[in-house]
Amino acid sequence: MSRPLRIVFMGTPDFAVPTLRAIHDSGHTVVAVVTQPDRPKGRGRKLTPPPVKKAALDYDVPILQPETVRTDEFHTQLAELKPDLFVVVAFGQILPQSLLVIPTQGAINVHASLLPRHRGAAPIQWAIIKGDAQTGVTTMMMDKGMDTGDILLMRKTAIESDDTAASLHDRLSLMGARLLIDTLNELQGGTLTPTPQAHDQATYASMLKKKDGEIDWSLPAEQIERLIRGLTPWPGAYTFSDGVRLKIFKASVLDREVSITPGTIIECFPGELRVATGKNALAIQEIQGKSGKRLPIDDFLCGCRLPDGTCLGSTKKLR
Repeated sequence: MSRPLRIVFMGTPDFAVPTLRAIHDSGHTVVAVVTQPDRPKGRGRKLTPPPVKKAALDYDVPILQPETVRTDEFHTQLAELKPDLFVVVAFGQILPQSLLVIPTQGAINVHASLLPRHRGAAPIQWAIIKGDAQTGVTTMMMDKGMDTGDILLMRKTAIESDDTAASLHDRLSLMGARLLIDTLNELQGGTLTPTPQAHDQATYASMLKKKDGEIDWSLPAEQIERLIRGLTPWPGAYTFSDGVRLKIFKASVLDREVSITPGTIIECFPGELRVATGKNALAIQEIQGKSGKRLPIDDFLCGCRLPDGTCLGSTKKLR
């Protein structure tokens, strides 16, 4: 039987936690955990550790939190650990080639897409926004590029019609942990066959910003509905009414032809909010307004009247 691998784990957000736990439980040796520094969060700006650090505190393992990995000191720290392998999951910093050559068996990344589609920072969100029928997780050997290394293993899952970025995140997080263990098993068994990516088929999932959530009502209802799901819970899809930001969490597409200005609230039954779009209409089902509470639309409309003919997307926008 092969000896346990000496692994340096690198990751930061919740997505990476199941993989760290899976490696620890598999019998391999986590010789260090590398994660981002604690950051101020919330209204009180309290210094908060990243989720991976919180998880790593359960284990007797060194935790490294470099502001940048591109220092001689950090390079020396990792080299002294004599790792067999780096495992990297949503770490948040690009590793230079000088680090990638430290482990004797290289560095493996777990990425939340079916590479080469959706390379980059936000693959889960963009898979929904773009209307992909399926997505998945990929393990790959890391090189100096952005998610460009050879593919090791891949697992697929359908994107359901009610999937949000949150639900897909949780499913792919667990899939990624299992896939990484399968990858380690095949690595030790000598059965891994790295496959170069088809670079000419690559697409990029750019990092999302709050401004990306503003709804363009001239788009088809189907596209807006995907945007809402893809941006839930963050950064959130939103529009405006008289300068007040309305954050939309759930909506459905109505196969109804409309011939009025996109963004206009159309006649509907009490307790419903239907909005004209560039193609068909959208029925808003969950929304957040001034109160800061996420509400079913009928509860929201009890305290905030939006009459037929109101046009959403006011030019008096809050930033």
